[in-house]
Amino acid sequence: VQLQASGGGLVQPGGSLRLSCAPSTPILSNYHMGWFRQAPGKEREFVAALTWREANTLYTDSVKGRFTISRDNAQNAVYLQMNSLRAEDTAVYFCNAEIRRHRFAQPQEYWGQGTQVTVSS
Repeated sequence: VQLQASGGGLVQPGGSLRLSCAPSTPILSNYHMGWFRQAPGKEREFVAALTWREANTLYTDSVKGRFTISRDNAQNAVYLQMNSLRAEDTAVYFCNAEIRRHRFAQPQEYWGQGTQVTVSS
């Protein structure tokens, strides 16, 4: 299973982007999906996550009120709607998920390849 992330790009401050992420192959079950980001010279940090069964959401303080994480149950996809983007949101955004591939497999953590988000005028 690979997590395929897309939707990054260049946007001006105050603009919006929507990131998408989904598994490349069918899966048995999804436990949670979320997003991390890594800016140049900094460690990877948590951005947002969503539990699949309860649909509980969690955000880091710096994106609360600006970013919204959501899902598509049928596609096992997760989205990150990013509004009011700031220069400090510039980073490579990574999709993360805990997935059970099939009934003989244990849940495992997966990472996407990363998608670049650049906020600049």
